[in-house]
Amino acid sequence: MAWLVLLFSGVLEAGWAISLKLSEGFSRLVPSLAFLVLATGSFVGLAWSMRLLPVGPAYAVWTGVGAALTALIGMVWLGDAVSVLKILSIVLIIAGVLGLNLAGVGH
Repeated sequence: MAWLVLLFSGVLEAGWAISLKLSEGFSRLVPSLAFLVLATGSFVGLAWSMRLLPVGPAYAVWTGVGAALTALIGMVWLGDAVSVLKILSIVLIIAGVLGLNLAGVGH
């Protein structure tokens, strides 16, 4: 259950990052409010998950999911440039998160 909450919190992290961009420096009300709600949910989920999970893999999953998803959303919906290097970097983020989790198995 903690892993599911953590994954969902990573999705919320991507949501607050995109909302922050759309808020235009907190000058737009709806994206600014979305940022506050999504950031709060993301941090609460991370904090709850870390009560049950090791800090290194938990934080890596949270940031990895958030970073990879934010980058993908930026490229697909917000007009960020797409390149082979960006796609490869997202794959490396995912591989790094998986590697950290696999390294912790059995320890």
